[in-house]
Amino acid sequence: MKTIDIFGTLGPSCDNESILAKMFAAGMTGIRINLSHIMLKDCEESIGRMIRAANTNGIQPKILIDMQGPELRIGRFNYEYELRSGDEVILGEGGIPVEMAIIRQLVVDDEILLDDGKLLCKVWEKGASSVRLEVIRGGLLTQRKSIAIVGKSIELPALTNDDRENLRIARSLGITGIMQPFVRCKKDLELLHDALEECGCADLKIYAKIENTEGMKNLESFMGLCDEVIIARGDLGNSMPLWKLPRAQKMIAEICRRNDKPFMVVTQMLASMEKSEVPTRAEVCDIYNAVLDGASSVMVTGETAVGIAPVEVIRYLYNTAVEAVKYNVY
Repeated sequence: MKTIDIFGTLGPSCDNESILAKMFAAGMTGIRINLSHIMLKDCEESIGRMIRAANTNGIQPKILIDMQGPELRIGRFNYEYELRSGDEVILGEGGIPVEMAIIRQLVVDDEILLDDGKLLCKVWEKGASSVRLEVIRGGLLTQRKSIAIVGKSIELPALTNDDRENLRIARSLGITGIMQPFVRCKKDLELLHDALEECGCADLKIYAKIENTEGMKNLESFMGLCDEVIIARGDLGNSMPLWKLPRAQKMIAEICRRNDKPFMVVTQMLASMEKSEVPTRAEVCDIYNAVLDGASSVMVTGETAVGIAPVEVIRYLYNTAVEAVKYNVY
């Protein structure tokens, strides 16, 4: 019977050896470390806990680092913004920090999605180093969350300086795979291969995240440069009307099957379980259908990183995937 990798994401809710051991016992085979908010060198103790917890269950864990890459994110700050519909907020100098490359691209009436589309704002005034936004769909905003401009693409390098620093110590800390965000073309993965060679870790697995329409269009051209494709539905869903996302997921899955390339499905698989100990029926059906489509891996993010019941999240994810494997035709 086909086996499915079950990935959680490290965070304050599960960064405890006892909890991690229970997660591995419940079916988890690997864990993701999100480096958008932290450097790898600061995770050494957490990685030690992961490895000990996995070994307790007789598991050699797959430990993936999710690179910064060319993803647009807001900057760092030591507080939270409570954005309410109808509020005005400044983006850029004097307000929410962002790269000037983003400010330069914005014009009046542009729509901006924050935190994987949870928040929506609209530009109503443009300045030299900042813009004023009207909050259309509000919520709580914390540092380093994603930002996307609807209908626009901003070119950024595939690897940041922080990414290269993290790669230099990846092997020594037991990292087994690299999640490369926003893979757009063959060149992005060629640059990653070169960086891995330079850092002496060329044999680490490469997981290519498909997060925009450009990556979808070029997928077959760079498939040979990665070990697994990730259907990353957060930003992928920001790059198109949301009702088109299911078709995009099906198309990517079909391309991967046709090329005999393993693929992972991730983002909001059990999102309700950040605040609930029981998932919705729609969520378990989503997991089941992803595996029926041929997924070799499924992953949760905030559900285990900050959710109230990380062990139960893994239990539902694993048990649902196993049920689907029993009937999987691929």
